[in-house]
Amino acid sequence: MNMLKEINELAKKYESYTAENLSKMIRQKSLSTKEEGAANELKRQMEEAGFDEVRIDKLGNVIGRIGNGKKVLAIDGHIDTVDIGNLQNWNFDPLAGEVKDGFVHGRGTVDQKGGPVAAVTAGRILKELGLTNDITLLVTGSVMEEDCDGLCWKYIVEEEKIKPDAVIITEPTNLNIYRGHRGRMEIEVEFFGVSSHGSAPERGKNAIYMASKAALEIEKLNERLQTDEFLGKGSVTVTEFISNSPSLCAVSDYAKIHLDRRLTWGEDNELAIAQVEEITKEMNAKVTLMQYSEKGFTGFEYGMEKYYPTWKLEEDHPVIKKGIDVFTGLFGVKPVVDKWTFSTNGVTINGYYGIPVIGFGPGNEVLAHAPDEKVPVEHLVKASAFYAAYAVNF
Repeated sequence: MNMLKEINELAKKYESYTAENLSKMIRQKSLSTKEEGAANELKRQMEEAGFDEVRIDKLGNVIGRIGNGKKVLAIDGHIDTVDIGNLQNWNFDPLAGEVKDGFVHGRGTVDQKGGPVAAVTAGRILKELGLTNDITLLVTGSVMEEDCDGLCWKYIVEEEKIKPDAVIITEPTNLNIYRGHRGRMEIEVEFFGVSSHGSAPERGKNAIYMASKAALEIEKLNERLQTDEFLGKGSVTVTEFISNSPSLCAVSDYAKIHLDRRLTWGEDNELAIAQVEEITKEMNAKVTLMQYSEKGFTGFEYGMEKYYPTWKLEEDHPVIKKGIDVFTGLFGVKPVVDKWTFSTNGVTINGYYGIPVIGFGPGNEVLAHAPDEKVPVEHLVKASAFYAAYAVNF
């Protein structure tokens, strides 16, 4: 318990250091594929904190290492953000990184630069206490997550050949412990009609009508998707409808709908595609699982299909139990154990590769992608203590 007390004291001692580091990160605007400034700043912070090795990989992920033990623990946070949106909806400059009234303000404070910055402070604490002999701790500032969650970790596992024994995901959890979330996928359905003059629609085959009928059936499909006691219900919704015709006085010969499909436990890509194909089987339609491929800020192009598997760990899993014990030891109360509403890098880390994942991050997820995003400095302090203590007890 004495060790936990020391960690808590050092996390508190470095409160301003952590807040200022986050402020510097917020000033580096870093949309997906444009994270270079934030990556260089995070690398600098890791070097300043005394990490044993820091590098930026070919995709643009920042990878910092402390120690060289047999057990490998990674603490992951993505450094890309969504855009600012309508500036009129903000009550402060979203890129100033202002530290005021117990908060760090700005785009990315919650989602989710606060996590990796707190992990840098955890690394500094571990170096100071000399507690790194038995494990290798990796802190990853990952890229392109907002565009394609998990792509960065697909690269880390498959190309960098790094496969940790466990990963702490630092997406916002409001300082709760999270153990899973629904998966998701992006589906495109194209409809191919036959054009005719608008004055004689019976001569053609209207693609808009086909797509509309399918959309109404997809609305019904949403109501009967399965449910998981912990993760909740699967869902599907139409998020885009596009059509085309030779002219505005001609029957549409092409239409396309885009589907956002959320997958609960027991649902996968094959099931989801089959459900849509069943709806469109009597139509001239094509159902496609979307692909993602983009160049990162490094100029290197990488991609994957837009299928992000569901994952969860049971509450008695050793990685989750250790988190509960560490939290209780540090803060004197038991944590809330819950799940994310949205998707994270866990889709590949656990969903593809089976690496145990625990979620713990500063900030409230309701502020993710929202105006007036801000994170309590107290959350940053507690997160840095948790990450350090988890590494010590790993």
